[in-house]
Amino acid sequence: MANIIQAASRRDVLKISAFTAVGGLLGAARANAAPKSMTMMHESSFIPAYDAYFKNTVAANYEKATGIKILYDIISVNSSQTRVTTAAETGSGPDMVNLFFNWPFLFDEKLVDVTDIAKTIGEKGGGWHANAQEAVVVNGKWKSIPFGNIGQLMNYRMDWFEEVGVKTFPETWDELLEAGIKLKAKDHPFGFELGHGFGDNHGWLYPLLWSFGAREVDKDGKTVVIDSAETAKAVDFARTFFQKTMFEDVLGWTDVSNNKAFLAEQISCTNNAESILYVAKRDFPDIGKVTGQAQNPKGPTGERFHMLNPLSQGIMSYTPDVQAAKDFMVWLMDPKNVGGWYDIADSYYGPFLHMFDDASFWHKEPRNLPYRDSMPSSHLPGWPAPISRPQSESVAKYVVVDMFAKACAGKSTKEVIADASAQLKQIFKSA
Repeated sequence: MANIIQAASRRDVLKISAFTAVGGLLGAARANAAPKSMTMMHESSFIPAYDAYFKNTVAANYEKATGIKILYDIISVNSSQTRVTTAAETGSGPDMVNLFFNWPFLFDEKLVDVTDIAKTIGEKGGGWHANAQEAVVVNGKWKSIPFGNIGQLMNYRMDWFEEVGVKTFPETWDELLEAGIKLKAKDHPFGFELGHGFGDNHGWLYPLLWSFGAREVDKDGKTVVIDSAETAKAVDFARTFFQKTMFEDVLGWTDVSNNKAFLAEQISCTNNAESILYVAKRDFPDIGKVTGQAQNPKGPTGERFHMLNPLSQGIMSYTPDVQAAKDFMVWLMDPKNVGGWYDIADSYYGPFLHMFDDASFWHKEPRNLPYRDSMPSSHLPGWPAPISRPQSESVAKYVVVDMFAKACAGKSTKEVIADASAQLKQIFKSA
């Protein structure tokens, strides 16, 4: 048996690590002179138990099985892109990195092609959600392994909505507007971010735009189509929504603002990850009891949309032993290994593998189920165009956010759309 293992190719080792018992994995790793350690750099999770579980259980189990120590380098989410950029430019640092949004495209040349193991992991996990590929497939190659989506949905005060006769969350934007007008009259305004934050602004404005049938760029990723009647209707709605349901402060809000306002009982509805409910149950139990979560409303098209906030795991091209990193990734994403990691996160990270579509952790808190159900209608900024550098520039320059925010601040619909169109044409001129 030992001779057979020693003769195995690295591809054989991948199969062994993915599908055999711990004993076989251990033998395979040792026989191929695997590295003593590898490092995974990951954001500091909003769920502390999630990071602790990786270090104390996931990493410990892998070291026991293979003798390879997995170092878990926890960094601030705000410094993540800087740290990944530094590693990519210097060609040194962690073997594996946590990536957000469309970063696999931005760091394409510095990331290992993981198409082979993505197929293996998908087959083992019941297949991938189709939209996971929006963020990780670059020029036909998987450059990162999708891990989970941090959904952006509606968080609202069920008790206050009921006080104005709304017992279930509104199905359409128009119905939400009607509820908001009533709630603001009772000193319970809405609070949706319109400033230059990280995600809560994009989290509702892009879905609003899409639900009206509008787009920034056509499917070809080149043709700017934002100057349309559909965009005008979306902008007009946003202005009315702002004026009749919110207060002016939201124009300067960043991501922390709406969380604080909701937990301070200053607003009755906002768009956020499930973190508001998580914190409310922990620190403000009375608020936690009356906090609801719902999918975004439908627009005139009859469709509802959500923002895709994907996390994925990439392998840096400078990694000394690429195959060892791939072996670990396959082992990590095996349902029997990654399942506990998802479970401890209280469904904060919605898995992209279909095997977890009805996992038990979704049912621990039924109010979180809309985050699962929103997955098929979630997309990256710029959809339906493919990810690209111009699209990244559009997001970085807040083109869509500012179009809506300027309209809410008083500029005409025609003017803000013309500004956005001019910016996008300049950005996409070389696409």
